[in-house]
Formats: sequence, structure tokens, C-alpha cells
Amino acid sequence: MPSNDNQATVSTLAIILTIASYIALLFVVAWRSSRRSDNATFFTGGRTTHRIVAAVAMVGAAMSGVTYISVPGSVATDAFSYLQTTLGFLVGYMVIAYLLIPLYYRIGVVSLYEYLDRRFGVTSHRTGAWLFFVSKIASASLRAYVVCVVLQGLLFDRYNIPFELNAAIMMALVWLYTRRGGVRSVVWVEMLKTVLMICSIILCTMLVIESLGMNLGEAIDAIAESSYSQVLFCDNPLDRRYFWKQFIAGIFLVVAMTGLDQDMMQTILSCRSQRDAQRGMMQSIAIQIVVITLFLSLGALLYIYAERYAIVVDRGDDLFGYIATRSGMPAIAGILFLLGLVASTYSSAGSALTALTTSFTLDILQGAKRDAESLLRLRRGVHTLIAIAMWLIMLIFNATSSSGVITLIFTMASYTYGPLLGMFAFGLATRRKVRGRYIPIIAILSPAICYVVASNSTVWLWGYSFSYEIIVLNALLSILGLWIISYNDTTYRDRERIV
Repeated sequence: MPSNDNQATVSTLAIILTIASYIALLFVVAWRSSRRSDNATFFTGGRTTHRIVAAVAMVGAAMSGVTYISVPGSVATDAFSYLQTTLGFLVGYMVIAYLLIPLYYRIGVVSLYEYLDRRFGVTSHRTGAWLFFVSKIASASLRAYVVCVVLQGLLFDRYNIPFELNAAIMMALVWLYTRRGGVRSVVWVEMLKTVLMICSIILCTMLVIESLGMNLGEAIDAIAESSYSQVLFCDNPLDRRYFWKQFIAGIFLVVAMTGLDQDMMQTILSCRSQRDAQRGMMQSIAIQIVVITLFLSLGALLYIYAERYAIVVDRGDDLFGYIATRSGMPAIAGILFLLGLVASTYSSAGSALTALTTSFTLDILQGAKRDAESLLRLRRGVHTLIAIAMWLIMLIFNATSSSGVITLIFTMASYTYGPLLGMFAFGLATRRKVRGRYIPIIAILSPAICYVVASNSTVWLWGYSFSYEIIVLNALLSILGLWIISYNDTTYRDRERIV
């Protein structure tokens, strides 16, 4: 029986060597991929990525260190209900592959929000870019923060190193490996992360099964017989886990958070052709469904393990790390956990930093109008400032403390991406033009109204409680607002060119 003595089973030396080895490998991959790089390779990867590489990298792009620790930890309260949302993801990926990707390749965008400029004008372009920027810098910083907290407890507290320095070290390393290569480096690092993450999950699952004294068949039976394995929740529409709420939310969330997200789409849009990008997108979601199922299965086994050995943690997010490093499991379990976690975090932070730099430079500062040398200086300055901003936001999260991270990220996205989803939907579905000066007002009012409705829905709507599907209402309100400020323009003939 494993001993539960609250002592770390992974030595400080092993932790340092694991982190150092991964960072060394990370910089080798980034260096090789960033040779002969320029502004084009930083922003688009040179449009030379093979679809298989892009598909595997997209799996890594969709999953961060938060996924790594929060999805297994959510099993106690939500069982396998996350698969309902994942089914929605599948439909959403089809929308992205066969509606949005052809649009992006047809108009040759570098930043996705260039479409809004062509369709509605510069105000909508900058509004969309700001919506993305605010959401992404907050969510990316939150993801990085969660992993820094884990590393603080495992390593930095042993040497009385403050969290501020811990977070600064992480962001400095992320800044360094993305400084030159940009998207090209991100694609290969994301691919490396995906491979390491999947290997880590599989091997950790095998170790937990062995520690429980089971074989694979017995472990599958134990999961199936437990209360953790329920996938479908179809009985109570008021339950936030209700199937249709999760499924519909999954469709809209993935269209918004992937199809309209510069961070996510920069990988797949680095493919050579539209067809490659479409095939890579659908291959990616197939792999993601398998990986998410592995995460949830590991979560069920971790709770079965915790019940058997009377292990109690304060939060579900802490379970995986505690069992891997402090429950008496073999030291290799802790090393695998740490490797998967660090790989997930560094690549996600690097991808987000690159996307934020791209969008802020091209969309908000209109960097494309500059000459190559001036654009290079601007891009590097923005890259540095955003890295500093992410570090500061991590310190704010540390001061205020956050829990239930995966829920917080999706909820935040439901508010910030709703107006963006509404603008793209309105632009694709109608020929109407809009009075651009009112678009920022709609982008603020729609989420604000949704927040008021969600906060009072149990009183106003006979006990109904909104979950992530609030993004649907948010998008609909944005579309309604755009319709109110829109008008028919009989001289408008460009729709066939941009849609």
C-alpha cells in the first residue's frame, strides 16, 4: 500500500533536472525552427507547415496546463459530462473547417480580425482585436499562474524563492524561445508538447492502475461501475450539466475560442493550402476527443485511488499533482506529471504570447503599414511588453487567488468572445453595412446585459441557471445591436469577394 505521509516522493534534484531537461529541449526545437526567420515566419510560419504536424500541434494548442490538472480534477463533481461539450466541439470544428477556413484563405489574412476591417471598417477591426486581446491575455496568464502555483509548492518554496520570481522566470523563458521564431517555433513546440502530454497521461494512468492492483480490464470495469463515469445528463434542464446546454455551448465556444481566436488559428493557418488546413482541423478534433477521454479516465482512477487510501485534497485541481508527488506513488509518476505539466504550460504561454503580439502589432497598432525594419522593431517591443503584462496579471491572480480554473476560463470566454462571434456571424449572414462608431458600445453592452441576466436568471427564469451557453445569448444580443445600427447600401458589391 502506498504511504500517505505528506512527504514529496520526488526529490528536489529530480524536479530541477526534469524542468531543465525540458527547457533545454524546448530551446533546441525553437532554435532549429527559427533559423532564417523574418516577420513573415513570425506571423504566419511561412505557410509551410505539413497538415499532420499542424493537426498534432492543434491538439497541444487546445490543451494547456489547466486542462492537464483541471479536467481530471473535475470528475468528482461533473463526472464525464465534459464529453457532452466535446461532442459540441466536433460540430464546431466542422463549422470552422468548412466555413471559416475557406474565408481566411480566400482573403489571405495574417490576423483573423482583418476580415472585420474589410467587412465593417477599422473600428470593428480594432474592437474585435481588443476583445481577443483582453480575453486571451487574461486566460493565458491564468493558465500560466496555475502551473506556477504547482511549481511554487513543489520546488520554489523549498528555497524560499517568492512567487514573483517564479513567475518572472517562466515568462522570461517563454519570451526568449518565441522572440525570433514566432508561429514557426510555436507549431513545433506545440507538437512536442502534444507527444509529451499524451505519453505522460498514458504512463501515469498505467502507474495508478498498477498501484490499485488492477489490470487494464479491471480498471475499465471499475471506472464504468463508479459514479464518475456518467456521460449524459438529460433529465434536468436546470442542471448546468444538462446535455443540450453543454452540447450547444460546446459548438459556440469552439467556434469562438478556436475559429475566431488568433492564438488557436495561427497554427492551422500556417498550412500550405486550404485543403490541408481543413483536413488537419478535422484530424485534430478526432485526436482531441481521444485525449480528453484519457484525461477523464485518469481522473476517475485518481478519485478511486484517493477513496481507497483516504486521501483528501482541498480542490479537485490539486488531486493529480498530490497523488503523483505526495501519496507514496513511485517517483517516476511525479516526474511524468511534472514533465506533462511544464510542457503544457510553456507551449501554451508561448503560443498565446505570439498570437497577442501578432494581433496587437497588426490590428491595433496597424504595423502592416510600416516598412520591414520598423515593423521588426515594433513587433519586438510589443512582444516584450506583453510578456511583462502577463507576468503582472499572474501576480494579480496570485494576490486574489482563483479556483475552478477551467470553469472560470470558459465563463470568461463566454462574455468576451460573444460580441466577436456576433460580428462575424452578422458579417457572413447579411449584406448590411453598419455605423462603425457604435460597435464598441455594442461590444460592451452585450456582455454587460448577459451578466445581469445570468446573475438573476434563477429568479427571472423559473430557476434556470446559465452555464457556458450564455455565449449564445451574448452573440444574439450583439447581432441584434448590429442590426439596429445597420442599413442597406445598394452600392455595396464586395460581399462575394470577402465572404
